[in-house]
Amino acid sequence: MKINKLQINAFGNIENREIELSENINIIYGKNEAGKSTLLKFIVDNLYGISKNKRGKEFSDYDRYKPWKSEEFSGKLTYTLDNGKKYEVFRDFNKKNPKIYDEELNDISKEFTIDRTNGNQFFTEQTKIDEGTFLSTLVSMQQEVKLGKQEQNTLLQKLANLAGTGEDNVSYKKAIEKINKRQIEEIGTLRSQGRPINIVKEEKFKLQDEIGELEEYKEKQYEIEELKQNLEEKIIKEEEKLKILKELKVIEEKEKIEKQKIILNESILNENNQKIENLNQNKRKLKEEINKIEIPNENKKTAKQNSNKAKNIVLATLMVIFIIIAIVLRKNILALAISAIISVALLLFLIISNVKLKQKIEEENAKIEKQINKVKEQKQELKTSIDKIDTQIEMLTKNSNEQEEVIENAKNILKVKIENQKNEIKNKYKQEEINVNNISYELENIQNSINKNKLEIHSLELDKNNILPKLEKLASMEEELEELNEKEQKLLKENSAIELAKQVLEVAYTKMKENVTPKFTKNLSKNIEQISEGKYKNVRINDEEGIIVEKENGEYISSEKLSIGTIDQLYISLRLGAIKELSEETMPIILDEAFAYYDETRLCNILKYISEEFKNNQIIIFTCTNREKEILEKLKLEYKNIEL
Repeated sequence: MKINKLQINAFGNIENREIELSENINIIYGKNEAGKSTLLKFIVDNLYGISKNKRGKEFSDYDRYKPWKSEEFSGKLTYTLDNGKKYEVFRDFNKKNPKIYDEELNDISKEFTIDRTNGNQFFTEQTKIDEGTFLSTLVSMQQEVKLGKQEQNTLLQKLANLAGTGEDNVSYKKAIEKINKRQIEEIGTLRSQGRPINIVKEEKFKLQDEIGELEEYKEKQYEIEELKQNLEEKIIKEEEKLKILKELKVIEEKEKIEKQKIILNESILNENNQKIENLNQNKRKLKEEINKIEIPNENKKTAKQNSNKAKNIVLATLMVIFIIIAIVLRKNILALAISAIISVALLLFLIISNVKLKQKIEEENAKIEKQINKVKEQKQELKTSIDKIDTQIEMLTKNSNEQEEVIENAKNILKVKIENQKNEIKNKYKQEEINVNNISYELENIQNSINKNKLEIHSLELDKNNILPKLEKLASMEEELEELNEKEQKLLKENSAIELAKQVLEVAYTKMKENVTPKFTKNLSKNIEQISEGKYKNVRINDEEGIIVEKENGEYISSEKLSIGTIDQLYISLRLGAIKELSEETMPIILDEAFAYYDETRLCNILKYISEEFKNNQIIIFTCTNREKEILEKLKLEYKNIEL
């Protein structure tokens, strides 16, 4: 893998800067505070992201490198992998995730895993190297080696750690000591006192005793709940029966109503029939009365007329006789006069009597006519009454027929519909034991039973409420016990995890010593021999003496007796030796003021060694002196010089 180009828009004190790197050796020269460390940080943060976590520092990396004079805080890095594929990474450091482009400038950012904490893991997935490993091996930061006894011991410890555990800041012994100490402090043992596990166990014993005393109330609660449940189930069944009985009661009421309708209609029918009978009797009586009524005889009227005629005939005859006599005795004036007078008198009498008789006859005839008319009217009234009676009889008969039909329908409903409804209900609830013969009595009994059971439930509720505070206390204690159990289990799991970690660490350490450490020490021995021009040949690391080095004469000496420059050589040699084992990619080697304490000979040796052993790796050297350039020119090695 090679870094091709850096484009820094704004990062720390660097703005609007483009830097192209060669595939081999690059010297980045700059005086102190010129931005060398900032440029190195830009490379690392562009690949892995910048942290906003202070991690015990006064400022986070984000706050430290955020430009003061610009809102822009971004840059781009272009690199090529060993397979020839080129990528561009643009990162706005205000955002967690960058944008990654392939050679055709396709955005492929989503093709990689995006971690919630660390963001896009594209570079780790491509090279199999995380940020920690990158910094502990590929990058030798400024001032890794410092003067002084304490700093020398620190560097030696790093060497031992790197050879023993693969990490320069991880010591197996110290790790085990810290784990054991943390295990005692944060968990404890069966024999310890006042530790978390012991405190939890003591609290558990105390709670278990108190819970045991309250358990009887829990049993009582179960009994109450069981009784209550039984009563509630009984009430449900009784209410079901009550529902059935109410349905039957409704049917029964309907039956009563239908029967009352029948009785009422039969009563109306009987009344109608009785009225018809009474009307028929009245009709017969009226007919009898009609038959009894006689119309006055009109012959009386004729007889008087005939009598008057006879009388008139007699008088007329007499008058004719007297006229004849007058005619005969016309010579006798007296006789004539008497005859004339008598004839006139008879004539007058006849006229007057006829007039009177006529008046009398007319009066009698009028009286008879009146009597006849009265009788006729009376008969007509009787006939009219009979007609009315016939009409009433007809209406009553029709009404009776209708009543008979209503009665018949009511009987059918009573017989068919209501009986069917009753049978349906009985069949629907045939499994229930119900006395359908006396529904009202059964209703009352079931309702009383329901009320009694509800009262009993209420009594049980009161009993339950009385023990509720104790049960709440019990529940609270059980929750507390459960929390203690969880806490205990958590502590035990943590303890198991720590024991497992110790075992894994021991196995890993043993494996490292058996497999990796010899390889490291072999590479380290080879490297230090070349760098020191054969002055030091073999390097060994053991638990008791730490790092020991074999001199030219075969003597082994402790690394503590070496000069700082030699220790520095050992440290860089070990890191360089680890590079080949890290990744399938040929990774860049970045050295930031790594040769500050090298003399000319050591510097010449290390640059020659790096150029030969890592000729396929890209080398980036940050320096504030011209020594590296002068030696590279002296060795006739090509390099690209970049000044900040």
